[in-house]
Amino acid sequence: MTITELLMLGAAGIFAGILAGFLGIGGGTVLVPLLVALNYAPVEAVATSGLSIVITAISGSIQNWRMGYLNLSQVAGIGFPAVITAQIGAYLAGIFPPYLLLLTFGLLLWLNIYLIEVRKHLTAKKKAEVEQGELGGQAGQGENSQLPITNHELPHNSNILFHPTFAKIATGSAAGLLAGLFGVGGGVIMVPLQILLLGESIKTAIQTSLGVIVITAISATAGHAARGNVLWVVGLILGGGGLLGAQVSTRFLPRLPDRIVSLAFRSLLAVLSIYVFWQAWEKFSNG
Repeated sequence: MTITELLMLGAAGIFAGILAGFLGIGGGTVLVPLLVALNYAPVEAVATSGLSIVITAISGSIQNWRMGYLNLSQVAGIGFPAVITAQIGAYLAGIFPPYLLLLTFGLLLWLNIYLIEVRKHLTAKKKAEVEQGELGGQAGQGENSQLPITNHELPHNSNILFHPTFAKIATGSAAGLLAGLFGVGGGVIMVPLQILLLGESIKTAIQTSLGVIVITAISATAGHAARGNVLWVVGLILGGGGLLGAQVSTRFLPRLPDRIVSLAFRSLLAVLSIYVFWQAWEKFSNG
């Protein structure tokens, strides 16, 4: 390993850690394309990314817990179904050809952009309906009846589209499968699904997602390690950088507006999808 490669891995780990704290993703969406670009096999990139994510997610989640932003029961409800499906994903990752693995990953990123938009429109519609009902019931009762209703004033659970238990199992199962299959912590699907199915705000979804990623990443990494896919030195370098980055970003997340966080998350997914599709085409063209 050259000095240049070592510095690139360390810097990538720090960047992935910052993204983990800000956006609730383990960093695999950045690390997998980087490792592929450094000529590692896609299955090794997926497996090694998982090891780095374990370290990064633990670091960020401990910080969130200390600050009182981590709901451990929510983490457990989503995380434990993921333990099983992460093993299925790790098995499938060794079967799929490299170009198909990358192509499917790119499509997943596009799906997440769409899911976030869907939830935003559904939330706005629900808020408008409740606001209209409140205004109708308070007609003629003074100027205060014209005040807009905030998200915090919506009726409890009015923002949930499915039964909470079902939604947690579905979210965790999808996250675990993706953790094993693509080397991501699962945040790229967990954050949108929590917003869509559980009615969480994007900041709460991010903080919960990072906690669940600890469980999914450990399970997925164990599955890949058993198959000899993990590059331990590379993963530890990436994870060390991620540990530092996550400590910084988890401290700043609560201060950022939801709109800015949402825009940053969607922009990241869009840019990465373009790069991943290009990598998939390169792998397909080269046989």
